[in-house]
Amino acid sequence: MMKPKVLPLVLLLVFAGIFWAFKSLGEDGKTVSKQQKILTTLGSIIEENHYDPKPINDDFSREIFKKFLGEIDAEKNILLQSDLNSLKKYETYIDDEIHGATMEFLPTLNPIFTKRQQEIASLYKTLLANPFDFTIDEKLVADGDKLNFPATDAERKDRWRKKLKYLTLERYNDLMEQREKNKGTKDFVVKTDKEIEAEARQKVMKIMDKSFDRMKYKLTDEDRFNTLINSITTFMDPHSDYFPPVEKRSFDEQMSGRFYGIGASLKEEEGGIKVATLLTGSPAWKSGEVQVGDIIMRVGQGKQEPVDLTGYAVEDAVKIIRGTKGTEVRLTLKKGDGSLKVVSLIRDEIVQDEGFARSAIIKDKNKIGYIYLPEFYADFERQNGSRSAVDVAKEVQKLKEANVDGIIIDLRNNGGGSLMDVVNMVGLFIPDGPIVQVKDREGKPTVLGDNDKSVLYSGPLAVMVNEFSASASEIFAAAIQDYGRGVILGSSSTYGKGTVQRNIPFGKPLDFASGLTEYGAIKLTLQKFYRVNGGSTQLRGVTPDIIIPDQYESLKFREKDNPNALKWDEIQKSNFKPWQATYNLATVKAASQQRIANSIPFTTIKKNAEWLAVQNDKEYNLNYQKFAQEQKSIRAAVKQNDTLSKSKTELPIEGLTADTLKYNNVDKEKGERYRAWLKNLRTDIYINETANVVNDMIGTKAVVIARKP
Repeated sequence: MMKPKVLPLVLLLVFAGIFWAFKSLGEDGKTVSKQQKILTTLGSIIEENHYDPKPINDDFSREIFKKFLGEIDAEKNILLQSDLNSLKKYETYIDDEIHGATMEFLPTLNPIFTKRQQEIASLYKTLLANPFDFTIDEKLVADGDKLNFPATDAERKDRWRKKLKYLTLERYNDLMEQREKNKGTKDFVVKTDKEIEAEARQKVMKIMDKSFDRMKYKLTDEDRFNTLINSITTFMDPHSDYFPPVEKRSFDEQMSGRFYGIGASLKEEEGGIKVATLLTGSPAWKSGEVQVGDIIMRVGQGKQEPVDLTGYAVEDAVKIIRGTKGTEVRLTLKKGDGSLKVVSLIRDEIVQDEGFARSAIIKDKNKIGYIYLPEFYADFERQNGSRSAVDVAKEVQKLKEANVDGIIIDLRNNGGGSLMDVVNMVGLFIPDGPIVQVKDREGKPTVLGDNDKSVLYSGPLAVMVNEFSASASEIFAAAIQDYGRGVILGSSSTYGKGTVQRNIPFGKPLDFASGLTEYGAIKLTLQKFYRVNGGSTQLRGVTPDIIIPDQYESLKFREKDNPNALKWDEIQKSNFKPWQATYNLATVKAASQQRIANSIPFTTIKKNAEWLAVQNDKEYNLNYQKFAQEQKSIRAAVKQNDTLSKSKTELPIEGLTADTLKYNNVDKEKGERYRAWLKNLRTDIYINETANVVNDMIGTKAVVIARKP
């Protein structure tokens, strides 16, 4: 999301109007409920301000009806088809409620849903009371999109039997592996298969008890209302969200750095706790092992028995993940490919300067500068606050003084940030000219450009991206590519987020300093970005000049994989003068493609990634022998990819003298983290290949060295 200095006038007027509306409605609260206020106000904000709002009519209502039920009963194992039949009269009524009609859908649904939850609360205890037979060949279909709602109680009971059997099988397999691994170890008690199965069921019973206790005591009608609101906002587009006050406050706290934790914001999705964002410089970010989209399965305090998070709310999960500075928290993560990974993190306060731009030098026959930029940060609160473009300029200047022959800019996993900083940063590498076009839903495109004719660096330039490079990162890569200023390398495309959102708070102010309000805030999509060549970065992202295989390539999490994403389009091309490159792109590209094709690590990673993506879409085997073999194969492929992504031969990378002094002299731990960062760079096969490409770009200036991963 881009970070503007001020809200546009229209939003300030909307904001003021909302305060007035809630004040007057609050004085006559007998006629309009709190939820009705929120629903109608958000509907009005969306219709009047969203970049491309869908018409809120009967068709819209049908989609929200389906989407919302899919959110609260994702596996379709709580409600019955008869319940849907009784609610069908509201299928075309939600749009009327948004426009001010009396709310009837949720008040009717809530008691039905509560009753069905109570029925399941009794059912799971009965099903878990007896042993499961893991020799039977049967499968669990957990994807609700592939299922209809159960027609009978018997059909629903069988779905729960299979779900509970699968949960038990996961733990049974873990316990069987522990038995095999520790067999013969002193004081280790070897249990029978029967005892292990009973222990696995008992573990699942505890999980389900906790989950249904939460449903009984913590999940409220208001939670379902919030889900309904987000069904509406995210149907408009994936990046428009509603934040109730509690979630807004929790998000702000985690992003402030004023606590001791792992530095990840979390969200509830599909019954699990998922990593929503990583705070740059935090323990989770530094580890390199925690990714956005990971599901946190269990949380352990040091060596203590981990707590299973199945059924936990975000705020409950946050409480046990946070703790005392310097203490260990162990997360069991379910990765995007389905594998489990235990990650040990040490809680700490976020150190912001470790999340800023930094550089290093690859010293070989050619001297290549490397700049890492984790996000396009900007401190708008202080006049002399940190700005990513300013910091990158400083790093470029340091590299120039070190007489580098080429520069690499690493934007992998960079989710974006300040618009003005990306504009200024492109300006470091080109003369004056347009850089990006910005368009709201009514106005003509505004062209943002660089007005400074000077060029800070004019030598060979390569930009690294991947599928997690989004928003501002895509603007930078697109501009460099359109001007022909450098070579873009990475996965088949960047994320594809070509839209901008802003937070609009509403309701009575609770805290002017933090901006918290009585009814929370809506994050709304207001604008769209376009390249100088006229094409949008939305949906399609940026296709690199050189595509390098990676292990997440085949997983479906880009913007294009969301059915509610805004469409790609194009506008008129800007007038700009392309850069006159000193290298031949076709020649450089052909040489890189040949190296990649002959690389065992890259070809194997690609093959494994494609295979893992298929496994992730399969139904779950409930036969122990088949399940265990599948898990073994998945883990082997993941481990192989992790191993292959690290080069056996280290690149000759060194930190700049000023940085070595800066990080080593501040404190011991910071120095250790800086040295660990350099060590990771030296074994990164993607930096290796990018350096080879820069060597090719340098061409006749020096001997071309092509290292093997």
